Amino acid sequence: MNDWMERCHKYTFVDGKSGFQINFAGMKFEDSAITEMAARFESVHAEMQKIEKGEIKNPDENRKVTHFTDRSVYTGSAEFLAVEEFAQAIRTGAVKGSTGKKFEAAYINGIGGSALGPQLLQMAVNGPYWNEKSDAARNGNLKIYFLDNTDTAGLADALEVTDLETTLVINISKSGGTQETKNNMKACMDKYAAAGLDFAKHACAITMRNSELDNLARGSNWLKVFEMAESIGGRTSETSIVGHLPAALAGIDFKALLDGACHMDALTRNPAFTENPAYMLSAVWYIAGNGKGDRNMVIVPYSDRLVLMSRYLQQLVMESLGKEKDLDGKPVHQGLNVFGNKGGTDAHAFIQQLNDGRDDFFVTFIEILEDAMGAPISAGIDMGDYLHGFMTGLSNALRNKGRQVIELRLNKVDAFNLGMLIALYERAVAAYAELIHINAFHQPGVQAYKLASRSVIDLLTSSEEKLAAKAPFTGTSAEFVQLLGLPEEKEYELDGILAKLSANPGKRVLPFAIERNWVDGKGWVFTVK
Repeated sequence: MNDWMERCHKYTFVDGKSGFQINFAGMKFEDSAITEMAARFESVHAEMQKIEKGEIKNPDENRKVTHFTDRSVYTGSAEFLAVEEFAQAIRTGAVKGSTGKKFEAAYINGIGGSALGPQLLQMAVNGPYWNEKSDAARNGNLKIYFLDNTDTAGLADALEVTDLETTLVINISKSGGTQETKNNMKACMDKYAAAGLDFAKHACAITMRNSELDNLARGSNWLKVFEMAESIGGRTSETSIVGHLPAALAGIDFKALLDGACHMDALTRNPAFTENPAYMLSAVWYIAGNGKGDRNMVIVPYSDRLVLMSRYLQQLVMESLGKEKDLDGKPVHQGLNVFGNKGGTDAHAFIQQLNDGRDDFFVTFIEILEDAMGAPISAGIDMGDYLHGFMTGLSNALRNKGRQVIELRLNKVDAFNLGMLIALYERAVAAYAELIHINAFHQPGVQAYKLASRSVIDLLTSSEEKLAAKAPFTGTSAEFVQLLGLPEEKEYELDGILAKLSANPGKRVLPFAIERNWVDGKGWVFTVK
């Protein structure tokens, strides 16, 4: 047996029951490096056990972390049955909108994990053209649209192709105060009111008990309020109620997703780290990046249905591992950059750089064995065979150039296998966090940006009040800063505010009108009147 095949046999994990396989042989590490890490994984495994025993593992927020354990009992819970019953009632028309019409569509209003997980599952299982199918082809299940930003284009696009009379709005926010979700919810409320529809008869909430959203929903008698556990973070919430309700409304077998996740959980509880795919995954990440994230993680699924996998992993990996300080409060500036595309397409997008450019990455190829359909190209060669050939050829080419490669293989794209993938990466991220001694389950950087953006909104509010009193006035943003008595360093922020207001005449309720014109020698000049 040659050295390469011997290495493949030694560093490939195979689960014969599910068909899951992952090959680490294409990563650059010596056998001695793996041996040296064995002792470290004894403590990593002990910390993983603490998570499942219910100990505090998010010390900054004094919270338990329960996504691994909660999903193992979720299918037998009253909450699971309540979601299934509600989805069935929507599907059959037993629960209707405010005008007595059967629901045909749902807006899933959330951001981050409250949207990325449901989006990934919807694309993987139902595909990109689900909403174009007839009601009969969808078996009465709903068309699904996602509102996942505070960009009005997203809502405008959804409104253009849906009928509010037959549209359900699922508002998802753990804290109940997520601004982007609140903005979309407020805009929806206004649209329903303008259409003469009772929003409460079209609305559901997924949130924590006694949150702002919970109190609003219960106080307004919304159709349904589902409780979200405080101990499950947004980026690890797909196997909870957050993923369940959108999936159930779209006819996806959520129990299969849970079964896949729980199957992977069983595989990744193995204390022998070389026989544990999640531990090995975190180990090769650590070795490749020198324990500091020095290499980018490239995710390339050879499947159109998994095109959102890299986006999902961007949040899971980068929000969990991108931390300024370790658990002792020491500055470490840790993280792993994640980017990707879908296999085949990637060869015409960024593979040129991976092959010939900077050697600052490792790539994970995800191959799906089962083709969606037969499509012969020539004698004995099918369309799907080319996809396999492209992946294997690229993997070989990269390794021959000394680039680092992981190959992961699944039988097919379905809820069970997606559950396996999600659970694999959740455990790998948690284990890697232990290796670098950081808290994977909080997000102080996200909170920092929210506070910073709040100051911009405060400046907008105060400027609008002052501008009304100063009109009419024409000048540059620097002159407006002086007019409003603001510090000089606020000029750039004020310029952005004035530009935004002048670009939206008739779309703001303002006590003045504003326009912007370019003047040679002066730049942008604003007129308030």
